Amino acid sequence: MNDFLNIIKKVAINSMNAQKLTTVVYGIVIDVNPLKVQIDQKLVLEKEHLKLTRNVKDFTVEATMNGSKQNYTVHNSLKKGDKVTMIRVHGGQQYIIVDKE
Repeated sequence: MNDFLNIIKKVAINSMNAQKLTTVVYGIVIDVNPLKVQIDQKLVLEKEHLKLTRNVKDFTVEATMNGSKQNYTVHNSLKKGDKVTMIRVHGGQQYIIVDKE
């Protein structure tokens, strides 16, 4: 009976590993227009596989200074050579760039 339970446990673990659950990966921006990020020597991710968070894009923020509201642009966009931290989404087809190093 103990052997049977161990076999079931191994099958479950192998099934979970095969699903490619989310993982943290690192890459380098090799081009920005169109966006391309290299993960290793063979794998280059292109724009259609990448989702960007606000941490790696230019955005406008409204702030109050001396009693008056003003809009300011935060220049955070990716540049060639930036090292990025990404999350590989379940299944491995999409990557979310969460920040620059």
